[in-house]
Amino acid sequence: MLATRKQNWGEDRVMYFDQQGRVRSLPAAWTDVDPPDTRSQVAAGRAYLRVDDLLKLGELVFEVRNRHKNGPRCVKQSTPHV
Repeated sequence: MLATRKQNWGEDRVMYFDQQGRVRSLPAAWTDVDPPDTRSQVAAGRAYLRVDDLLKLGELVFEVRNRHKNGPRCVKQSTPHV
């Protein structure tokens, strides 16, 4: 049975009574205490990332590829020991 909800240990937590009557707590995000957000409802389990996040990821990949294409910088080549 849900007892209360509060900030505890720096996070949003729900307190509840277990079968022995002891107070226990869980992060609220692990429960269904909040209704699902609109994005999750619309996605219906199909989308793991938001469009904005995917666009940022694409830009990052593009930047990394361009850096790699231009060759390594400041990398010393080691000579084999004989």
